[in-house]
Parts: sequence; structure tokens; C-alpha cells
Amino acid sequence: MILLIERGGVIMILIFALSVIAAAIIIERLLYFRRIRTDENTIIARLRSTVFEGRFHEALSICENNPSPVTNLMKVGIEHRDYSEELIKTAITDAANMEVPKMERYLSSLGTIAHIAPLLGLLGTVTGNIRAFGVLGGFEAAGGNPALLARGISEALLTTAAGITVSIPAIIFYNYLVARVNHSIIRLENRVSEMVLVLKARRTAPQQPQGVGVR
Repeated sequence: MILLIERGGVIMILIFALSVIAAAIIIERLLYFRRIRTDENTIIARLRSTVFEGRFHEALSICENNPSPVTNLMKVGIEHRDYSEELIKTAITDAANMEVPKMERYLSSLGTIAHIAPLLGLLGTVTGNIRAFGVLGGFEAAGGNPALLARGISEALLTTAAGITVSIPAIIFYNYLVARVNHSIIRLENRVSEMVLVLKARRTAPQQPQGVGVR
């Protein structure tokens, strides 16, 4: 690795730095999505049951013990249960808009790295070739030695190979993470509608038997 950096010069150092940053972003995002992953269907079923029965403190406790973008929205909806349907939906939508940047965090940086890494590699190749031909042109004795030219060009091409090597996994994980975020956003939109309907049904439901009421 040190030898490759020495041959590639400053451009290779930049590409290596970008690879480290890209790896850090990918690992951090994968850990984030793993951390917020919950059994949503089971949790939503529990929340629907507890909210409809008026056990709001228990519902809030479920949300707090299972932190995720979805449960965060459910919590906001429950906390605003006494407001009008329109205000409840607005509050949940605003909360959803706050969750989206958390899911998209660092993705623009990863996409930028995926695009500029091969360009830096090409830049390194161009400047390396300029140096190689400049050396051959300055020393007449070296002009008849094709091995020297081939060596200079091969070292120049190292930066292109390095840039592409960094770019390929960065593009793959960028597309994967963007797709995961988009899927999560669609799911959040569906959960917003579900929570509004549950709270609406709770308001229009007949009076619960004695002993089961709003808490």
C-alpha cells in the first residue's frame, strides 16, 4: 500500500483518503439501519390495540422502548391525540420530515466520492503520463528505451485503477442505501395514514366499558 501511494503521488493519497471516508460512511449507515430495524408489524399491531383501548401511556412506553423512525411518528401522533385530525396529520408529517434527513445522512457525500474517485484517478494518470513523457523528452539517451516509457505509464495508470476500485463499491452501496431510504420513506407515509385512522377510530368508537378508559 505504501509503495502504491509513493508511485501514485498526491493523487493516490487523495484517493486513499476518499476510500477511508467512504468505508466509514458505509459502515455507519449499515449500523444505523440495523439499529432502527424493528418488527414493525408486531409493534404497530400492539400500538393499534393499546391506542384503541385508550391505554395511551402504555402505547408511549412501547414507542420509547422500540426507537425507530416509525415508532417516533407513532409517539408524536399519540401525544397530539387531543387535537383535530388535520393537526394530528400535520404533526406526524412534520415529524416524518425530521426523520428523513437522519436516514439520508452522509449519503450525498458517499455519492460525491463515488463520482470523483475515478475522475481523480484519470487526473493522476494524465499528470503521470505528462511526467513520463517529459522525462523521456528531456533525456535523449532514454529515448530508445521503451521499457522506461512503459514503466512510467504503468505507474501513471495506478491512480486510474485505484479510483475505479474505490468508485465501484461506493456506487453499489450508495444505490443500496438510497433504495433503503426510499423504501423507508414510503413506509413512513403509510404509517402516518394508519395512525391518523386509528386515532380517528378511537374518537368515534363507543364508550369503553368501565375500567377501560383514557390514561
